[in-house]
Amino acid sequence: MQDRLAALKLFARVAHTGSFSSAAREAGLSQPSVSRIIATLEQGLGTKLLARTTRANQLTDAGRDYLARIEPILDALDEADHAARGSTELRGTLHVAVSSSFANRRLVPALPGFLARHPALQVDLRMSDSRQDLVRDGIDIALRFGPLADSRATARVLGGTARVLVASPAYLAEHGTPTHPGQLEQHALVVGPAGGGAVAWSFRQGHRHLSLRVSPRLQTTLNEAAIVGAVHGLGIASSGGWGCLTELADGRLKRLLPDWDMGVIELHALFPAARAARPAARALGDYLHQYLSAARADEDALIQRASVPPQTDA
Repeated sequence: MQDRLAALKLFARVAHTGSFSSAAREAGLSQPSVSRIIATLEQGLGTKLLARTTRANQLTDAGRDYLARIEPILDALDEADHAARGSTELRGTLHVAVSSSFANRRLVPALPGFLARHPALQVDLRMSDSRQDLVRDGIDIALRFGPLADSRATARVLGGTARVLVASPAYLAEHGTPTHPGQLEQHALVVGPAGGGAVAWSFRQGHRHLSLRVSPRLQTTLNEAAIVGAVHGLGIASSGGWGCLTELADGRLKRLLPDWDMGVIELHALFPAARAARPAARALGDYLHQYLSAARADEDALIQRASVPPQTDA
């Protein structure tokens, strides 16, 4: 069993470094010994885990799937060992699935404070705007916006951000500023990660509810592209406040129709239901909840300052 565990750890290091030599140096073994151990592991599994070339060692499809499945087990064993010794220090690698926009704009800036609390912990960001399978891809915690479709996962709300309408000052100067949602039909619209096909934007003002079906001039599955399009005058975009705070702060975008509520987009932390949530994953969820809650008032104030004042309906 000990030999098997050592082989799995070596395979994980070779997979991450792409080098038998690097893994051998870390383990205090010779390169031929590591190569032989991995070959024995592959023989026992009856499949190739690594495609060996003269320049690098790349994971096969089977190897990629195998790595995703064994890494949570290796991390859990490492945590169990330290707990048995009386240590509560978080260790190992925390695998986080997150959209590229939220990672760049909110998560990465928040990580220094989190990692300062847990210096022995490493974070692996799986940045993608498509939704990964938490169990298959070995994800410890996924950060997702909006309604959740994965009923197999355990979820927790970490916070929320107001949905806003934004446009560049240059676009507004050329095309005018809408004062009512109904006037948006006369404008070029930019639609972000709302998906394909027809899209509806919903508005509420007191007891008044409006739903506007939009035909976008530009449609994209990436929030960043929608914001860039709005900055460059392609039209009016809808975004979560987190997704455009920088542009609102520096004046490249203005918020429109502030007297109409477009609702809040909730951020969820998802944990794989197939296993207990790792302490490191729960710790990141707790930290982000506190971090985002503390920043919410300042963010709301910034959005309000960047708003075009409400006007009488035309």
